[in-house]
Amino acid sequence: MLEFLSNQYVQIVLSSIAVYLFIIVAIRLFGKKELSQLSVIDLVFILLISNAVQNAMVGSNSTLLGGLVAAGALFITNFIFKQFLYRFPKFSSIIQGESLMLIYKGKLNIQNAAKAKLTMDEILEVLREHGVDRIEAVDLAVLEVDGNISVLSDDYRHKTVKKRAPRRAPQTKDN
Repeated sequence: MLEFLSNQYVQIVLSSIAVYLFIIVAIRLFGKKELSQLSVIDLVFILLISNAVQNAMVGSNSTLLGGLVAAGALFITNFIFKQFLYRFPKFSSIIQGESLMLIYKGKLNIQNAAKAKLTMDEILEVLREHGVDRIEAVDLAVLEVDGNISVLSDDYRHKTVKKRAPRRAPQTKDN
């Protein structure tokens, strides 16, 4: 009986690792711009994917231990995967891709924009988010491996970064 239980959990571990690797490859194939620009459609898609692969990982085992084994397998696989990415830069560039220069000295690199599947409207929207009103005002814009676009302007002196709004202190009767 104990052997049967251990085999069931080994199967959960192996299934979880297989699903993890599949999702990484699928995300890599569908492009990095999807990572930083989640729309409502993308969010629904991710939620449905997670629901669809849940059964593939744990099968009919809906116990707490089965779920913890699957989660543990994912955490360990993720840790090992990140170690590989860190220690083997060539492997990292294959899996994560490389950054793409989109704009250099006010000129759009049309080939890289097409490779990243970015439309002119999307590029202009990102520039506006960074406080730049036109492509000619950009010294350098790079699509990073995480899907974000870095924008440098004013002869590389002004790097714009989207900042979160500051947290407001709770209002009290004294304020």
